[in-house]
Amino acid sequence: MTDIGVRAVRRGVRQGAERIGAATPPGRDRAVDALRAAAVLGVVLGHWLVTALVSDGRTLRTASPLQHMPWLTPVSWMLQTLAVFFLVGGHVATRGHASARARGVPYHRWLTARLSRLFKPVTAVLTLWTVAAVALLLSGTEYGTVRTLVKLALSPMWFLLVFACLTAATPLLARLNPLWPLAVVLHVDLLRFGLGGPSWLGWVNVVAAWTVPYTLGAAWTRGELEGRRAGWTLLVGGAAVTAVLVVWAGYPASMVGVPGQGLSNLYPPTLAVVTFGLAQCGAALLLRGRLRQAMRRPVAWAAVALVNLSAMTVFLWHQTALMATTATGLLAGRLPGLHTPPDGMHWVGARLLWLPVFASALAVCWAAFRLFERSGAGRSGIGRSGAGRAGAGRAGGGPERGSRVVRAHRPSGRDAAARARHV
Repeated sequence: MTDIGVRAVRRGVRQGAERIGAATPPGRDRAVDALRAAAVLGVVLGHWLVTALVSDGRTLRTASPLQHMPWLTPVSWMLQTLAVFFLVGGHVATRGHASARARGVPYHRWLTARLSRLFKPVTAVLTLWTVAAVALLLSGTEYGTVRTLVKLALSPMWFLLVFACLTAATPLLARLNPLWPLAVVLHVDLLRFGLGGPSWLGWVNVVAAWTVPYTLGAAWTRGELEGRRAGWTLLVGGAAVTAVLVVWAGYPASMVGVPGQGLSNLYPPTLAVVTFGLAQCGAALLLRGRLRQAMRRPVAWAAVALVNLSAMTVFLWHQTALMATTATGLLAGRLPGLHTPPDGMHWVGARLLWLPVFASALAVCWAAFRLFERSGAGRSGIGRSGAGRAGAGRAGGGPERGSRVVRAHRPSGRDAAARARHV
């Protein structure tokens, strides 16, 4: 590409970014969007780095580099970002519900709008993988391989069910102290590990564990986490308790599941993953100021806005992108970092080279299925109010004013910025 072409591309990107920035409501807390984008991308990158599909003849099985290289465990600390997602989700939901109530919007309308945006993209994933599973079985693919692929593709669904339950309970959770669900997680683990209680008790934590950061998000909405002291308390306290649990209480150091490991911190969640999540939430709260400054840059904000526009599509389809690349690569034989056991640094180096390919496959999924997410955004002011304003007390005028700003710009910027408020 010539210098003239490069300058034209840069100018186009800059102009598009400026239109998105100008069309964004001035009161929007862009740090919230930046944290949500980081949380989603952290989960995606984490799965791409620690999930391996190993080819054994005609069978594909899952493996993890953490099995063979436990010194890579800190990777799971950086990329297991679900607590931050629930923190932001709780903040946005409680803020949106308060705004809806102030505008006289009934609870059922508010909830229907939010769950519609959450679940409409799921229909495409379920439809495709139902057809794919049937086709694979009819073609003679081994059941174990089909089960592995479907399990990986649909594994993000558990998160949506928990998030939907917490969203529905937002009016009840808006004033709940996070110490209450934390106490539930603590007592469940004491019963399981300390008193020999039944293992099924651990599944109580599937809801209780993620209620902790969700209610922290509600406390953020109430203005209780504005000072830096709250962030430092969560960061230092959460990290210290997690270290004690890992070193002296026998909890795994990895914050993601590792195949073959007797105990997982994530399936079901343990006290260790909750305290670690508190540390992550503390770090997120401390970063808000710097993120607000960074999001003043038009290109940075435009990138974050675009990720938020397609957050559900990216989250739901990233495992499919991984598996599509793996299946296509089998046509060329067993490729390093894609089909080989993750048992050394050579695999890590090769896997890093595959990340752009995974991203390209995900971009194809995004182009094919983003309409499902866009249709879930709806056109009502309910959807816009939930995430479009920074303050919980700003109940009126936001969506209408934002719409006038958007209409003042060209279609490309209008479309992107208008949809940004639906996230």
